Amino acid sequence: MTTIYYESDADPAAIAGASVAVVGYGNQGRSWGLNLRDSGLDVSICVRADETRERAEADGFATRDVASASDADVICVLVPDDVIPGLGLAPRRDALLTVASGYTLAFDRINPDCDVAMVAPRMLGPEVRRCYEEGVGFISLVSVHRDVSGNAKARALAVDRAIGGVRQGAIEVTPMQEALVDMASEQILAPALGRVYRSFVQALLERGVPLEVVMAEMLLSGEMERSMRLVRLEGNAVQLDHHSPTSQYGQLSRADRFEAYDPTETMREILDHIESGAFADEWDAERDAGYPTLQSLKAGAAGPDMKEFEADLRSRLGELVPRETATR
Repeated sequence: MTTIYYESDADPAAIAGASVAVVGYGNQGRSWGLNLRDSGLDVSICVRADETRERAEADGFATRDVASASDADVICVLVPDDVIPGLGLAPRRDALLTVASGYTLAFDRINPDCDVAMVAPRMLGPEVRRCYEEGVGFISLVSVHRDVSGNAKARALAVDRAIGGVRQGAIEVTPMQEALVDMASEQILAPALGRVYRSFVQALLERGVPLEVVMAEMLLSGEMERSMRLVRLEGNAVQLDHHSPTSQYGQLSRADRFEAYDPTETMREILDHIESGAFADEWDAERDAGYPTLQSLKAGAAGPDMKEFEADLRSRLGELVPRETATR
């Protein structure tokens, strides 16, 4: 049975008085650093001498070089997965090293001889901070990869609590399970939904519906986003009652029309590629080559022309419409 931990399972005393090094000060690193400090921990930020160090110092943190993180009692590594193996961290045997993703552990990219845990917020980096400040917390995934001290789980849960990750429940998983669900959402769900959205747009444009209307329906009105929020808060069955009878009938009576389009086999193939470690090898090779394929793909899918188009659309529809335009 799946194990879920809550605040009552996470004792702050497990890391009380510990020195905490946060490696990285980007989206996750800044949120973790601020949350850990606000939870009463002694936090230093270990980053290169660049703008991230300047930002950390502006936030009132003591900053150090990355290598000095190895001296801390608790090391929270919050840089991209492909960067972690090259950091050269050498934690003490009595330390706890924590990562926010199962990737490096699942695919043997790091293997320090100390307590090693994963605390993975199911939340975007900036929202980790906002959810902490709002007191609502967030769901997290937690795993103990290596327990040298016999106290690794207690320390990992204390870290999770300190960043706000057990208030809504921390689910115990393996690093591989976290890596699979994380990359499945990236490599399966996002591309599949993207294909569905493109077909939806094309079908409506062919019938003369203005692009602005289609984009408002899909995204800019916020209706879909708020509908999904109701699904999260109330459940799909209850949320359905908020729709008109016409909508309910249309959704339910046409659902089986798409059963013939079964993407399960493609999904299995992608998951096999991930689980075997082949994707990790592919990504290592891409990193070592200087990310040429990534840059090319981004130029095609999210280049200047697309950004300009999206900015223009948002300046005319939605929450970002300038006030002078909206009130004229």
